[in-house]
Amino acid sequence: MARSTSRPYSETHSVSRDVTSGGTRLRTFLRTADGVEIDSVYESGSVVYDGDSGAARCVPEPVFVVAHGFTGEADRPHIRRVARVLARYGAVVTFSFRGHGASGGRSTVGDREVLDLAAAVAWARELGHERVVTVGFSMGGSVVLRHAAVGGGGGGGGGGEGGVDAVVSVSAPARWFYRGTAPMRRLHWLVTRPSGRLVGRYGLRTRIHHRQWDPVPLSPVEAVPRIAPTPLLIVHGDQDGYFPLDHPRMLAAAAGEHGELWVEEGMGHAENAAPDALLGRIGDWAVARAG
Repeated sequence: MARSTSRPYSETHSVSRDVTSGGTRLRTFLRTADGVEIDSVYESGSVVYDGDSGAARCVPEPVFVVAHGFTGEADRPHIRRVARVLARYGAVVTFSFRGHGASGGRSTVGDREVLDLAAAVAWARELGHERVVTVGFSMGGSVVLRHAAVGGGGGGGGGGEGGVDAVVSVSAPARWFYRGTAPMRRLHWLVTRPSGRLVGRYGLRTRIHHRQWDPVPLSPVEAVPRIAPTPLLIVHGDQDGYFPLDHPRMLAAAAGEHGELWVEEGMGHAENAAPDALLGRIGDWAVARAG
């Protein structure tokens, strides 16, 4: 199980803590199961830890664990905006995937990132939250699907120590190695070519691993049937320039009756394109389904 580098309010003070009228904000590095340190932020409208004892208590509100897209990070403006909107519905954990921002390691573009999400979900549970909702965008959208389908989601049963209570996947691919659009062809150059990885490192602050997947991880469309009975929401814009509408439709077909599909008119790709009104609807959906 992934653990934080230290417990909140510990003697080491390696967890930064701010308490305001709006609640508690914690920032720390979580250590994943394979030893990568992940920069993570927790924000709550209510104090989760007892100020004297430091003991966790059960918190009725859900916590949203937000998984950003490729080249994103916890401090990017659009992720902060997502966090602000979702904070109206519960606590929020944001983090930077490996190879992104201040986190360690190198990006595997959705493969080992499942361990990063697992560390963030485990932290949310340690902080006392009984209900956990994962919300992922693009690459993060594929990660939340695989996390819920394999060990992180309790084998698809939902809830529990390492599992989640609802899953929201926004702008995710259905299958790997898609190159049918110009943005995806550019992304493949960025990932597979040494010159592309240099651009990623110095131009996009994203450190990309040079090794190819071996073995190839479970694809999103293969993962989706394993998520049931955990509630699943698939969201996609009809103007997405990366993945056309056959991707969300494949995911929805694989989900069957346990999944919902929202096709958003005029919306582009991922967190940068998700309007506040949509994020609010996602918050409403999650609160209703994760109970």
